[in-house]
Amino acid sequence: MRVLEVRNITKKFGDFIAVDNVSFSTEEGSVFGLIGPNGAGKTTTLRMIMNIIIPDYGDISILGNSKMGTATDNIGYLPEERGMYRKMKVGALLLFLTKLKSMPKKEAQKQIDFWLERLELTDWKNKKIEELSKGMQQKLQFIATILHKPKLLILDEPFGGLDPINTNLIKDIILELKQNGTTIMFSTHVMESAEKLCDDIFLINKGREVLYGKLSNIKKSFGRENVLIEFEGNDDFLKKSKQIKKFDNYGRYVEAQLVKNADTQKLLKEAMEVSIIRRFEIKEPSLNDIFIESVNVSDAEGDENE
Repeated sequence: MRVLEVRNITKKFGDFIAVDNVSFSTEEGSVFGLIGPNGAGKTTTLRMIMNIIIPDYGDISILGNSKMGTATDNIGYLPEERGMYRKMKVGALLLFLTKLKSMPKKEAQKQIDFWLERLELTDWKNKKIEELSKGMQQKLQFIATILHKPKLLILDEPFGGLDPINTNLIKDIILELKQNGTTIMFSTHVMESAEKLCDDIFLINKGREVLYGKLSNIKKSFGRENVLIEFEGNDDFLKKSKQIKKFDNYGRYVEAQLVKNADTQKLLKEAMEVSIIRRFEIKEPSLNDIFIESVNVSDAEGDENE
């Protein structure tokens, strides 16, 4: 079932086109990544989905209904700009927010206690929001977003401001929610997070679609391979080999993009002649590689059209 359908939406601010004829959809129980560089149009797109701003053209349908008001209780939204009532106590704030989502009080209190414990905030339940650290407030706002068990969860840069431990904790919860049938859509410019979590991606740049589809299919469509080489010794083979298109050398290891129809065995032999090879792994291009290459191509095409 399609939980969200976005059809040909466009948004202008004066003469500036923030989002230009964008279309995509999300399936039930999937994780959808809206990715792109800063200023690409990600947040504007999410705000149109949430009816915070209205598209100039196009349509948006949530759970089969284009009237946003009927779907509000089934959506959880975490905006990029965090903000809560700083003088309220944690428990009281969460209870207040569940009332806005028409959640029964008994069930709300049960869920509040469960999630506060899960995200290690139980001891702060009766503390004011302003007493919490920035990271704690981030976790609290995430709790507020999922408390009412939304069918569609929209997260704008959900990992911003979190340390690695809490980032992994939120990632684990996102995957659990997916397993339970929640559809998750999140925006990010951190490709590592998108690659680990997303079933489908939409890459937007300068308001326009660059790539859209299943992540696995997008990787296959690039039709090339990368090699990870961990070595000790001389690295001259990296510059001399005709099998390598370009590479990133990190000292102990290198990530190399191969030319089309490269001979990996020949590359391995070249490397072994001058270095001790600890690891030689053929791998598909990372989402980060795809992101950089696709955005650069998109920018170049945009410059040509101007």
